[in-house]
Amino acid sequence: MWQNVLLGAIALLMIFWAGPGIKHSIARSKQAKSDWPAALLPLALVVIFVVFLIAMV
Repeated sequence: MWQNVLLGAIALLMIFWAGPGIKHSIARSKQAKSDWPAALLPLALVVIFVVFLIAMV
């Protein structure tokens, strides 16, 4: 029981400690231009690789 309380307290402290950095990162991400090809290309390559592995079985 006390371990769960301690774990919850540590989680709350981590959230409060990282809060200002998270707010700053969210504000910067709203101003940045989106770069979807940089995110979708690796995802597509992983999907193709998984399909290849399944086809090889």
